[in-house]
Amino acid sequence: MKNVEMTVQGTWLTIKVDLSKEFGPSASGKTIIIASTEGNVTIPDRQEKVGLNVYRKK
Repeated sequence: MKNVEMTVQGTWLTIKVDLSKEFGPSASGKTIIIASTEGNVTIPDRQEKVGLNVYRKK
């Protein structure tokens, strides 16, 4: 994962992303990647999965 923190408290999932970071352009070059789980990942200590991409226009 890039720039993604996930925590679980009870039944609540909290996702934290630092919006000041950048990881370069997307494959198409149209957007700048800020954070990504890089596919679907399992939530810590759970069976559920999450897939996340945070980006902005170039």
